[in-house]
Amino acid sequence: MGSYDLHTHSTCSDGTQSVAGNVRLALELGLSGLGVTDHDTTAGIGEAFAAAESTALEIVPGLEFSAEHDGASLHVLAYWMDPSNGPLRAELERLAETRLRRGEMMIRKLRDAGYDISFDRVRRIAGGDLIARPHIAQAMVEAGIVGSEREAFDRFIHDGGPAYVPKHALDPLVALDLIAEAGGVSVLAHPGMWRGTESVPVELIERMAAAGMAGLEVDHPDHDETMRARYRDLAIRLDLIPTGASDCYGARYGFRLWS
Repeated sequence: MGSYDLHTHSTCSDGTQSVAGNVRLALELGLSGLGVTDHDTTAGIGEAFAAAESTALEIVPGLEFSAEHDGASLHVLAYWMDPSNGPLRAELERLAETRLRRGEMMIRKLRDAGYDISFDRVRRIAGGDLIARPHIAQAMVEAGIVGSEREAFDRFIHDGGPAYVPKHALDPLVALDLIAEAGGVSVLAHPGMWRGTESVPVELIERMAAAGMAGLEVDHPDHDETMRARYRDLAIRLDLIPTGASDCYGARYGFRLWS
């Protein structure tokens, strides 16, 4: 059996490659399974199944849910949930609406600070109204405000940065309940990336495990070997499934699907 990459993004959220393109790349790399986990949307799941039809690639339907703890973003991966579930659909629609308004407010902050940047361009980059910070970072690079998307985050749009605007997000325990109600299972994404480089508090991970969370994303490109060992030990202690994935965004971080 080949590898499963359980965390990928497409142009349905803030990746640069279509879902079908991710499927083609997974097949080229010989993967056995591919997680379809765009931010706060299930829009790409149907495309993934269609692209993988008549192949041996297993599509793992999912999404990466926006949550928040102590004023900082925290992401919960959901797998095998029912995309038609009413409460889940309502929350995803609310998240999409607030992402659009948040994007407008962030661009307004940049313009008020004297930077020439267009929200219309951000929407064109995003391909719609599901606006994420990488779309704004890309527009900032194009406008010559920064030299790289990383610089955009570091100087302006990181959590608490001068152009940052908080978005609507659920408490992670509420997110777990919502995912479970929709028939899904939950995994805490990249626990070493809370507040940028801090770790999600162990006490919160323990509470999420007690509330029914199934797994912990241990192997991630932004986790070094020390972090991976620590999270693997924690997963074992809490009886969580240790998962691993590329968190691939297409060209944004170098087509890093895992094989």
